Amino acid sequence: MDENLMMIWQRCLQFMRDNLNAAEDNSDLKKLEKSFDLLFDKVQPISLVDNNLTLMVPSDFYKEYIEDNYLSLLSAALKKNIGKGVKLWYSVMENKPSGLEKPVTMNMKGKTVPTPKMQETMPQGFSSNIVNPFVVPGIKKVNIDSNLKADFSFDNYVEGESNKFASTVARSIAKRPGATAFNPLFLYGGYGVGKTHLGQAVGLEVKSQFPDKVVLYLSSEKFIQQFISAAKAHKQTEFANFYQMVDVLIIDDIQFLSGKSATQDSFFHIFDYLHQNGKQIILTSDKAPVDIMDIQDRIVSRFKWGLSAEIKSPDLDTRKRIIVDKLSRDGIVLTEDMLDFLAAEAKTNVRELIGVINSVIAYSTIYKSDLSLELLKETINKIAANQKKIINIPYIQEVVCEYFGIKREQLLSKTRKREIALPRQLAMYFAKEFTNATFTKIGEEMGGKDHSTVMYACDTIKDVSKIDKEVKKYVKELTEKIKH
Repeated sequence: MDENLMMIWQRCLQFMRDNLNAAEDNSDLKKLEKSFDLLFDKVQPISLVDNNLTLMVPSDFYKEYIEDNYLSLLSAALKKNIGKGVKLWYSVMENKPSGLEKPVTMNMKGKTVPTPKMQETMPQGFSSNIVNPFVVPGIKKVNIDSNLKADFSFDNYVEGESNKFASTVARSIAKRPGATAFNPLFLYGGYGVGKTHLGQAVGLEVKSQFPDKVVLYLSSEKFIQQFISAAKAHKQTEFANFYQMVDVLIIDDIQFLSGKSATQDSFFHIFDYLHQNGKQIILTSDKAPVDIMDIQDRIVSRFKWGLSAEIKSPDLDTRKRIIVDKLSRDGIVLTEDMLDFLAAEAKTNVRELIGVINSVIAYSTIYKSDLSLELLKETINKIAANQKKIINIPYIQEVVCEYFGIKREQLLSKTRKREIALPRQLAMYFAKEFTNATFTKIGEEMGGKDHSTVMYACDTIKDVSKIDKEVKKYVKELTEKIKH
């Protein structure tokens, strides 16, 4: 074997070994390294000719396992030690029947290249089984429903002090998707402040300016469901191939990937592929990257590669302009006192404000009444009466689980992992704060916990929230969510 090729390959292996995902402790790290060594000890480089690197593997299993678990790492290693445009081949140690279709490969940027000639120096008994490490061979872009809503355009997005920075960045990205330093764009903020609207506005503008680009918007829950379905059908590769066709990927509520390690692994490789190939990624979350619990460190670090922009609740002036913008499209004009009243009533978020506006319009239309300050007050009171929620322990559990992106079963379990134990203590604390339930009753509702456990949790949250900024933030934000 060429000594120079072996040296290059050893450097690639060392690079990959050095960049293995950080483990929680030394024993986990040793397990990762052992698994890595067991796999790649049986993988050997055969030849490197004209940037065509051929790897010898014992079976298809090895080839597929490398692609599913080490593709991004291997890509980075080859680029670092060989250069750009490396074409990766696999030679599988098994006899193949004749009559197979001619193989196709792709370079690191995903562009189809002519099939290289068979290596004359290939050991006898091996077949050149060339596979595309990134996408299905010969695949072409297909028409994909972008899932974008026409109403969520830049024209309908009202800027204010709370969102001006994020909006300015988003408009810049829409002009040059994937070509700015803002990749990924990570938008975060509370419920209903306009994160989804801004993300979709970028997608709509890109589709308008670049019709050939593939834009896809979806929620993280949809992404998770798709991955689970693909995994059950053993079609993880097809799942990844689909997302590799996307030019602008917009995922809403990315915090719900919390605790879903297998889905996170798949997302990590999709993210790396898109980013390396100049595709735009836009993510939204109700928390900043560092505040999302139970997310792999390597993913959090990638969230920070581009730009994180917070969108806050709109101030009074912005809320007034949103009302005017919305109602003017329906031909409705309000007096200044009516405008002030509406803007003052909906303080929390834009979504709440739009709901109030739509209710007022509907009430006025159904009852054929002229809009007046009295009618507005009457309508708001009826909305408040109909939407008033009973704050009980199941409701508190639901709010806490949604906030942290965990399941109710996890909250009620016996695990002491911090990513579950802290939300559980917070749920106990709020149950005592917002209900008349006894410590014993709360313990029963929280999975059969002892009353002393509940007392300890309540005292802990009270004490820790005074000195820990993170816990203080959780208490403040969850208090607002539970009340509303």
